Amino acid sequence: MTTLVVNHRRAQGVPGRTLFESAESVGVRVPTSCVEQGKCRECLLEIEDGEGYLSPRTEEEAHLGEGFRLACRARVLESDEGVVRCHTMRRGTLRIVDDASGLAPLPVEPRPGFGLAMDVGTTTVGLRLYDLVSGQLRASESFENPQRFGGSDIMARIHYDTTHKGRLLQRTLLGYLRQSLERLPVPAEEIVELVVAGNSTMRDLFFGLDVHTIGQKPYRSTHEASLTVSARKLRLPLHEDAVVYGLPIIGSHVGADAAAGLLATGFHDRPGVSILMDIGTNTELVVGGRERLVAASCPAGPAFEGGGVQHGMPALAGAIERVSFDAEGNVELGVVGESEPRGICGSGLIDLMGELVRTNRMNAQGRFVEGLERVQLTKDVSFGEPDVNELAQAKGANVAGLEIVRDVMGFELDDVERFYLAGGFARHLDLDAARRIGLIPELADDKVSVVGNAALEGASQALLAPSCRPGLEQTVSRIGHVELETHPAFFDYFVEGCQFVPIGAEVLDA
Repeated sequence: MTTLVVNHRRAQGVPGRTLFESAESVGVRVPTSCVEQGKCRECLLEIEDGEGYLSPRTEEEAHLGEGFRLACRARVLESDEGVVRCHTMRRGTLRIVDDASGLAPLPVEPRPGFGLAMDVGTTTVGLRLYDLVSGQLRASESFENPQRFGGSDIMARIHYDTTHKGRLLQRTLLGYLRQSLERLPVPAEEIVELVVAGNSTMRDLFFGLDVHTIGQKPYRSTHEASLTVSARKLRLPLHEDAVVYGLPIIGSHVGADAAAGLLATGFHDRPGVSILMDIGTNTELVVGGRERLVAASCPAGPAFEGGGVQHGMPALAGAIERVSFDAEGNVELGVVGESEPRGICGSGLIDLMGELVRTNRMNAQGRFVEGLERVQLTKDVSFGEPDVNELAQAKGANVAGLEIVRDVMGFELDDVERFYLAGGFARHLDLDAARRIGLIPELADDKVSVVGNAALEGASQALLAPSCRPGLEQTVSRIGHVELETHPAFFDYFVEGCQFVPIGAEVLDA
């Protein structure tokens, strides 16, 4: 009889039984809103192995790419020794990045009820639950964005959303959000407001807006201003009068998450030059101060979050997050959850490349020393030059963005008063390794503030102190947007940024 493994739980693969029924038999809940009728398309499972032991795809599954099935349509076939391994779009609990070091305490304007702040990232979704009377943080949660069945980057998801009917990306995300609401320590019907931040595509997908225009020049949302809708319209089981507020988009691919980060750091009200760099699938830059602000988006792709890297993975249990080599060349690892290593996440990748450069195992062009083809971290986890290339291009995009914005603003790195490094990935970054490979500028530690999820912090501030929203909207309206690809030096900066040398250092010939 076929063996079924769902979210690492073993179930008996009874012939003819659906994966949905099999998952339920071992206590794994798969989101659904149509009660197994194949209509909602929300009961997605990612098939890791053994799809040949499942029934052929049905018409309702035609929209899914390879490796994904609807749990209510896929049935187990008769087999003597088959093994099917699969998981929901929530593979595990992501490490919550919830501190706000380097940022001021949140102001509170007391009002009855509870509220949620939410940051919808391309890879990760973060939530905070607050008591709106006291401003007390009651719960935090983060989970993988389940929309990854539509692609790992925003352009892929834009294409998916515009070529498939039914707002499937939105419905899947809302299904997982409804599950998260059930785990909160207060009844969902006591939540009176949800404030949402996210990059332009993620915010608009959440609200069910047409994202087609974000995927083509001039890459603009159809609704860049803030927006407010009822929770009922999104089928969220909150208070009957609950509203959902979406923060404004700065412009193009610089979204509401960057606007929230600006609110969290507050440098738009200060003189001088500061930089906010939110590293992610789409790295966002906001630079300047009280006198002038400009912004740019850097299409880094998912490499820093494990995408495109052979053994890359998000910061789930089993992800290698720390790498170092001792004097004898032995590798020392730190693993999320102190569990068996299953892959390597972003902070581990930066550590590893920093160590490869430091110990001269890798040159500035990302080539390993002669005789070294792959770095073996564990029996099952390794790292090779194709992985380096993925990360080099992601880094090159970020560096090009930083250098072009600096050119446009006309300042030197020595003029920077504060460099805010944001994002869940950045919170666990080793700054020395990041400087060594040229991911961030060589600024002194006292100028660098690693602020974690500044987007979620800004969304929290907009939730707890609604009076700040008009000022933010006014600030966003005066931010200039820099289109990197039209700058004459973009390609040169990109090529230089792909080198594994400190930013500003002499670039070596290949």
